[in-house]
Amino acid sequence: MILEVCVAVVRREGRLLVRRRPRGSHLAGTWEFPGGKRRPGERGRACAERETREETGLVVRAGAEIARVRHDYPERRVLLRFFSCVAVVGRLRRSRALRWVSPRALRRMRIPEANRSLVRRLAGEAARYRTRPEIPALSGPAADR
Repeated sequence: MILEVCVAVVRREGRLLVRRRPRGSHLAGTWEFPGGKRRPGERGRACAERETREETGLVVRAGAEIARVRHDYPERRVLLRFFSCVAVVGRLRRSRALRWVSPRALRRMRIPEANRSLVRRLAGEAARYRTRPEIPALSGPAADR
């Protein structure tokens, strides 16, 4: 069985919002983008928005799906769907487990293996443009369930 996870890539002033996974959880201590399991019947964008609100306190608007990654960990298989998101309202919860980081800094942090290709891509775009680049959507139609 594949676990579908919808992930919010939230940008602010060239930085990305990340959270540290809690002790006792799968991949504890790694830094990742906010997100979580899609509920039955829930659309991918809605899942990314809900999970971000629950984990961070921010209300975001999910836009284009920018990447899909299938990955096999020893204990589970995942399908990660990454959505470009913008903060609409709310305040980031005060927590040492939440940070705004540059894409370059994120490359040096301990991140889940399934996130590495997207993090490399984001860091490359930031280095190439030295501005706040838009994240291009997936090429071709990406169905949103």
